[in-house]
Amino acid sequence: MRTFIILWVGQLVSTIGTYMTGFALELWAWETTGSATSLTLIGFFFQVPRIVINLISGVIVDRFNRKHLMVLGDSIAALSTLLLLLLYLTNNLQIWHLYLTTSITSVFSQLQELSYSASISLLVPQQHYTRASSMGSALHYGSLILAPAFAASLYTIVGVAGILSIDSLTFLIAIATLLTRKIPQPEKPEQSVRLNFRRDLMFGFRFLLSHASLRNLLALMLPFWFVHDLGEALYTPMVLARTNGGAAVLGQIGTAAGIGGVTGAIIVSIWGGFKQPIRGVLSGIIGAGFSKMTVGLGRVPQVWLPAQFCSSFNFPLMNSSETAIWMTKVSPEAQGRVFAANSFLVQCLSAIAALIAGPLGDRIVEPAMISSTGLAKWIFGSSPGAGFALIYTACALSMIAIGSYGYFSLIYNEQT
Repeated sequence: MRTFIILWVGQLVSTIGTYMTGFALELWAWETTGSATSLTLIGFFFQVPRIVINLISGVIVDRFNRKHLMVLGDSIAALSTLLLLLLYLTNNLQIWHLYLTTSITSVFSQLQELSYSASISLLVPQQHYTRASSMGSALHYGSLILAPAFAASLYTIVGVAGILSIDSLTFLIAIATLLTRKIPQPEKPEQSVRLNFRRDLMFGFRFLLSHASLRNLLALMLPFWFVHDLGEALYTPMVLARTNGGAAVLGQIGTAAGIGGVTGAIIVSIWGGFKQPIRGVLSGIIGAGFSKMTVGLGRVPQVWLPAQFCSSFNFPLMNSSETAIWMTKVSPEAQGRVFAANSFLVQCLSAIAALIAGPLGDRIVEPAMISSTGLAKWIFGSSPGAGFALIYTACALSMIAIGSYGYFSLIYNEQT
């Protein structure tokens, strides 16, 4: 696993820089506009291009050199960061610039991420699939430990420009680790098979429809990710509104989330997960739902910090168990196309969630909570952020319902 670990370290450094930039730009956007819609539109413009490229990304990843695609993805992201830095230094940075660069970066990051995930099964033996996947979770949550803490403290010292500069340097480290390692490639199909582009384009969707176990998994995960992303789109506006723009509080909660995620990833790496990975998926969904419900009901950092820790603690188990199912069911030479088909469906719902979350919060629920009476006001209050909290909590309850339904269905099928 030496090559995998070296690549993992490079991506960890790069991800820390990326998360620091995301944190700083979210604060800048909130200070500039004061609108949840402006923040959620960043997510929307990130998802829509990925949906488009997903139609062909699986074919590209299975046909072209995956190492070169990963280098390309990191290089485009680095250039986009440098462009934002130049615009900021010349006092020309506007919110639409974030939408544009996000759209460009998302296309190549989709190819980079898909190439990386499709290469794991060629770098590590099958018995370590769950552990390798949990290291992917540790990459994400390890970055969450450091990035918010660094960004929150540096934001008042070096500002957006300094953080963008740091992010640019981290990309160089990630690219260097890729260039110095040999990444195995899947066996290339024969010429007659390679030329059938139309069949390749639909292969992933046909594969999903023809395998009952993967269809059942999608029936759980698609609604889960929709309600998750709908609530998550309003998480930052909720915290900033409740704390009057408290960057330090947002950073502390992000760090707590990172610690929870790394803790969960370490436990899964040592433990190896359930013998039936689907149990890990369902346990993670339910655990995350209860934790996020507590976040939504809370109004102070003393509640948010432990609740967000518990929320992130569940995701390594859920994600690594799901990934283990996919890698076991799909052969390496087809993983690019099948993973892309799955990602396409998830991203379509995520884009819809990001598009409706801002207007739903800003124009409907948030104003309604200001003049609300009765139980809703007693639970969430009527101060800024109460409407965001109501939506966030409703999404968490939906996650619990989805996971519980999956568990009851699993138990019923085992008994019959």
